[in-house]
Amino acid sequence: MGAMDPVGAQEKVVEIASSLGLSVSVAVAHEVSSAKLGSGSSTKKSYIMEGGISTYLGAAPIVECLEKYQPDVVITSRVADAALFLAPMVYELGWNWDDLEQLARGSLAGHLLECGCQLTGGYFMHPGDKYRDISFPSLLDLSLPYAEMSFDGSLCVAKADGSGGVLNFSTCAQQLLYEVGDPGAYVTPDVVIDFRNVSFHSLSAHKVLCAGAKPSLSSAPDELLRLIPKECGWKGWGEISYGGYECVKRAKAAEYLVRSWMEEVFPGVSCNLASYIIGLDSLRTTSIHDNNISCGASEDIRLRMDGLFELKEHAVQFKTEFTALYTNGPAGGGGISTGHKKEIILEKQLVERESVFWRTAVKSWKGMRPDKVEVDLGHLVKTSIWHDPLSPPHPKSSSPVIETSPAPSGQKIPLYSVAHSRVGDKGNDMNFSIIPHFPSDIERLKLIITPQWVKEVVSTLLNPSSFPDTISIMKRDKWVSEHVSVEIYEVKGIESLNIVVRNILDGGVNCSRRIDRHGKTISDLILCQKVVLPPSVA
Repeated sequence: MGAMDPVGAQEKVVEIASSLGLSVSVAVAHEVSSAKLGSGSSTKKSYIMEGGISTYLGAAPIVECLEKYQPDVVITSRVADAALFLAPMVYELGWNWDDLEQLARGSLAGHLLECGCQLTGGYFMHPGDKYRDISFPSLLDLSLPYAEMSFDGSLCVAKADGSGGVLNFSTCAQQLLYEVGDPGAYVTPDVVIDFRNVSFHSLSAHKVLCAGAKPSLSSAPDELLRLIPKECGWKGWGEISYGGYECVKRAKAAEYLVRSWMEEVFPGVSCNLASYIIGLDSLRTTSIHDNNISCGASEDIRLRMDGLFELKEHAVQFKTEFTALYTNGPAGGGGISTGHKKEIILEKQLVERESVFWRTAVKSWKGMRPDKVEVDLGHLVKTSIWHDPLSPPHPKSSSPVIETSPAPSGQKIPLYSVAHSRVGDKGNDMNFSIIPHFPSDIERLKLIITPQWVKEVVSTLLNPSSFPDTISIMKRDKWVSEHVSVEIYEVKGIESLNIVVRNILDGGVNCSRRIDRHGKTISDLILCQKVVLPPSVA
């Protein structure tokens, strides 16, 4: 893995190429600590930062590799996703590091491309949603997206002609707001970007014109994000299935027993446990308008309990107590699985750019393969593909075109009939988009999607059990009021909202006890909420 061992990854690529008889040149760009800058190469692992610490580098180290070595492959230590795309643009188009307009547009391209097929219909198809009901077979031949970028920063994103999936305003809008936080100041190592006036215009079924990205007032950041590994205790977990008559009540009894047994051995430790009933509410998707859990409809469920403990002996004891359900628990439980492991989190720290250093190097292998294939690339022809963004052509799409109209007012309707969404995570924070199908509906949605509404929707994520008692609910609500904050940003270019929720992901992906540690399923939790929109304003 390049991020953890870039030189080792370089050696592995050369090894594979040599086994195939291929010629290859592999450059590497990796962070080094300032303490080792003068130590030379006598220590084999001197290129690895102390304790696994890593800083998000930008495009500059990659550009340096391209300029110095013209390699076939570049491997880096940790680097920002968009930088992987921005670097070849800077190299090929001759941009300077103070060309902030071009860097912002190039970083927009990188941000749109960085999640691959999520831009071309992957993770977008939603059966039953007429706006996203892509056929199953069309996902079998998704095209990776690519960008066409000119020297002045004019940008189109595209997919291969005849490929499946879909590339349109909606897929681009979802990716634009994915994990950006404040869209007016999206921070990358190379430039701080303002996405608020970005717009998308379909040129064909396979190409979309992107415009409106610009550098934020703060331009390039003075500090870079560094991740520092830190031990945060021991994780212990267990699962067991129940089926048939009153299976949910038996799961509730099993949960009660395990918590009680743990309290007998280690008083107070049961508060470190979270439990979920898979098949009932494991994603915590209870509607804010219907808090009654129906226990009778489930015939096949699975109880999962997950704990984060200070001591290893607590995690081991939990496994012992959970396994005891086979002989001391309610009837008909089966398929027990348990485990424990040390948990490591990545703490964030901002460091001065001047204190971050990197090295570059290259290693080549001359292959011995006898058969050599000549490829004729033909003549390079310069063509004009840019259209006036003020007068875009009529959108075309390989998927059915559905005419949108304002959502009805004065009646309770699910939010998914008004908008679509995608969720992203950053540590313990979550951000999700609200992108209306009919752009003008944004004005009415702004009256509904308030910080208080968002808090009510996501508060169920903090329930420690499938059956929270009154005290647990009071503790949850107190935590929400004191620690959870909501920021709502309007993105006028695509007439959408980007919502950031702080301190909602159970400590973050690395240590979360939840089934969905990234919180990605929350998009449908939100879209299933029923809303009553006011009348449209003419």
